[in-house]
Amino acid sequence: MSIERQRAEEEATPPSRNARRALIGALLLLAAVFVALGTWQMQRLFWKLDLIERVEARIHAEPVPAPARAAWRAVSRETDEYRRVVATGLFQHDKTVLVQAVTERGAGFWVLTPMRLADDTSVLINRGFVPSDRSDPAARLASEIAAGPVTVTGLLRISEPGGGFLRANDPANDRWFSRDVAAIAASKGIADIAPYFIDADATPNAGGLPIGGLTVVTFRNSHLVYALTWYALAVMSAVGAWYVYRSRLA
Repeated sequence: MSIERQRAEEEATPPSRNARRALIGALLLLAAVFVALGTWQMQRLFWKLDLIERVEARIHAEPVPAPARAAWRAVSRETDEYRRVVATGLFQHDKTVLVQAVTERGAGFWVLTPMRLADDTSVLINRGFVPSDRSDPAARLASEIAAGPVTVTGLLRISEPGGGFLRANDPANDRWFSRDVAAIAASKGIADIAPYFIDADATPNAGGLPIGGLTVVTFRNSHLVYALTWYALAVMSAVGAWYVYRSRLA
């Protein structure tokens, strides 16, 4: 038998039994991995639904006092974000910062002003939104005039360190793209400040600016789609293994 003929016969020979077994095993292993990933996504789905339910309950609950210094260490995104809170103190308007924002009212800035509380600690208040052409304090002078202690009700929010998408905060030039409590406090020389900030509610400010109550509470929830995708891949892998097995019996 010539070498060429022998090589042709080897190429025409069906895969060996061991090779088929290996392929079936690989396909079944893939199916098991895909099932595990789908199950993990289902667990994430139930976790997300529970989180959404808890946040909805916080948003519509009666406001409670903002966490004081003794409770700062316990404040977390999981247990406290979007909780309705109330704080009373004196605004320090000279330490206000503007954070770039895009809202349903267009582009502009969040007006963040520290509030000095009765225990000499501070909390950063997001007093609301101003359009880009109304960012000068003179455009909201009526709301900047100190008239003694004020009470703010709003949603507790967790600090946003670093900056915005592809844009880092620039404290040296007073340019802010995220509500980074620690960085703002350091830049403005604010001591003993809470590790969170408060988004003020829609209670009107004197003169109409800033505009509060624009907090957007949304949660991306694609876990069901991901789970179904993984389960579909698991079924495809299992079917593939069955076809390879059937071809071995043919």
